[in-house]
Amino acid sequence: MADDRFHVYDTTLRDGAQQEGLSLSVADKLVVARHLDSLGVGFIEGGWPGANPKDTEFFRRAQTELDLKHAQLAAFGATRRAGVKAADDPLVAALRESGAPVVTLVAKSHDRHVELALRTTLQENLAMIRDTVSHLRAEGQRVFLDAEHFFDGYRSNPAYTLEVLRTAAEAGASVIALCDTNGGMLPDELADVVHTAAGTGARVGIHCHDDTGCAVANTLAAVAAGATHVQGCANGYGERSGNANLFTVIANLQLKKGFDLVPAESLADMTRIAHAISEVTNVTPNSHQPYVGVSAFAHKAGLHASAIKVDPNLYQHIDPARVGNDMRMLVSDMAGRASVELKGKALGYDLTSDQSRELVDRVKDLESRGHTFEAADASFELLLRDTVNGDRRRHFTVESWRVIVERRPGADVVSEATVKLHAKGERIVATGEGNGPVNALDRAVRAALEKLYPELAEVELIDFKVRILEGTHGTGAITRVLVTSSDASGEWATVGVDENIIEASWQALEQAVTYGLLRAGHAA
Repeated sequence: MADDRFHVYDTTLRDGAQQEGLSLSVADKLVVARHLDSLGVGFIEGGWPGANPKDTEFFRRAQTELDLKHAQLAAFGATRRAGVKAADDPLVAALRESGAPVVTLVAKSHDRHVELALRTTLQENLAMIRDTVSHLRAEGQRVFLDAEHFFDGYRSNPAYTLEVLRTAAEAGASVIALCDTNGGMLPDELADVVHTAAGTGARVGIHCHDDTGCAVANTLAAVAAGATHVQGCANGYGERSGNANLFTVIANLQLKKGFDLVPAESLADMTRIAHAISEVTNVTPNSHQPYVGVSAFAHKAGLHASAIKVDPNLYQHIDPARVGNDMRMLVSDMAGRASVELKGKALGYDLTSDQSRELVDRVKDLESRGHTFEAADASFELLLRDTVNGDRRRHFTVESWRVIVERRPGADVVSEATVKLHAKGERIVATGEGNGPVNALDRAVRAALEKLYPELAEVELIDFKVRILEGTHGTGAITRVLVTSSDASGEWATVGVDENIIEASWQALEQAVTYGLLRAGHAA
């Protein structure tokens, strides 16, 4: 289990699940818990048993289905109700019976919340904390306390918030996590309060929301001020603007501040874990997320590329491999020779100075007309091959194509495509039907080529994006089409641009098929 001197506490399954549009089944929560454990976090907050049937079921199944190597499960709940003994409160009983070795209690630390939300006295709130903590400790569970609205409460009545902290510590709470529940604090102000709280002798932690965009910075400031327990959520999930992104917090503390929080091999798996959790939650990954985003180490400007060619560390704050990520060179109209040379080298080509210059000129010309190569690596590689070879080499040449879209009364719209092309010395005419013109063209090309190139049967068109580039021209505007294709071993993207959306689609489709054949080992 994790070193107890410093806690990494994940609350994705409870606080993170409060994000708008995010809903986790019990099976989902078990999968996420396994991913978090593989990262090496110390504690995983599983939810609120007794208050939520799904969470009660999670803790029941966790006892037999989770074999945690690093983390301990924590059950979340509230202190007893006013006027009721902790031993007699059914929600406290659910925490006691959850099977979790750790219980995290939420308690009010803001005087106005006690009086207006709980509708009880300040002294009764302290009694509720004391009674619930001591009862669960006597039952053999470790207790953490989340001091809700601590920072706003400190502004209102600092003496009372500190009394809440002391009461919990004296009753046996191992950690009192100071919560910036409204997410409104800034690092310097928050650090002052944490320093004062830590000065009481109680062990303090930190729980921050991101409403000012400072949740990670506030967490780091709290650690510098004396907090030894950090809470956060995978990928920054959470209500409103989210919680402190636990992945960013871990990477910053371990790589920048020298903390030994998770095993180095687990940190090197963090990018994969972040994306795996995104798949379970069905929340699109933030490509610009620090450390683990696909764009976190992507370089586009020619000035950057020139420096990186000399030394990658000149424009990177860490080696991306330390968090399981990769450096990426983006080719665009901002590219210089260094950009295309580095990209070419990554693809296995050593470009001459003349080839680099020619390729840069072609990229800038095509991007000025609407193409985008940073999103279409396969199209760039085909352009690079053309430049190296000095001509346009392909596996087939197109004589013509046409598409007919037909709507019959009472029937679905049907598209029919005909392609005429030449391949391996043959002239081939083929047709295909589809639910749209691009689908029909795709089927027609396959019908024409699959006998000569049977590997095309494994190539699939998996995504199709259309963007209008010049809206002032109405339906005659320039259209850019991005097509993503895949085979058994990976994916690739191609781009087409034209005033005619079908022609733009055909360009992207033709390149997709060509690139698929190259991947299959067929020389052009």
